[in-house]
Amino acid sequence: MLRINPIFLLFAISLIETSYGLYFHIGETERKCFIEEIPDETTVIVNYKVELHDPRSGGYMPSSPGIGMHVEVRDSEEKVILSRVYSAEGRISFTSHTPGEHTICMYSNSTAWFSGSQLRVHLDIQVGEHAIDYANVAQKEKLTELQLRIRQLLDQVEQITKEQNYQRYREERFRQTSESTNSRVLWWSLAQTVVLLTMGVWQMRHLKSFFEAKKLV
Repeated sequence: MLRINPIFLLFAISLIETSYGLYFHIGETERKCFIEEIPDETTVIVNYKVELHDPRSGGYMPSSPGIGMHVEVRDSEEKVILSRVYSAEGRISFTSHTPGEHTICMYSNSTAWFSGSQLRVHLDIQVGEHAIDYANVAQKEKLTELQLRIRQLLDQVEQITKEQNYQRYREERFRQTSESTNSRVLWWSLAQTVVLLTMGVWQMRHLKSFFEAKKLV
């Protein structure tokens, strides 16, 4: 039977219910990337909206239909999960298949606007259980409030299990890296010792030959 530490439970819930909103500015040829640490088989939803800078007012206005965003997602093994051009406002969804750092990159698909103009991109990334639209789930599956709450709890427990597995994966990777580093340090130390001993023996033999040649010994 699976046993979950209560402290880890609180920590994991704070991790899996990851959702944050921000905005950033990019130029015509700029590329912005974000890194998310995601367990395997986890749903990620990215909501974005692009606005174009208006030099006359100094503010931002809705972008024209010709301006869109190229979105590219790579997993921890640098494999492309998703790469396509979307409109100026959209919702992107993908599921991770390997644990680790996933890179989400965005850049404009258009060079038609004036040089020096700026885009403002509003971005909201939702990871894990927080990415599920339970209102839509309840409506589609005709769930009662109690059934929906049970569904949410089951999804949270499943996500916590994924987080635990991911933490074990990270610990194993760290252990392997530490062992590899320690092994290299050990062999380097042994190599230095062998070199020093070899130089010492050579110097002693050289000095002995020198003294014998000078008939000092």
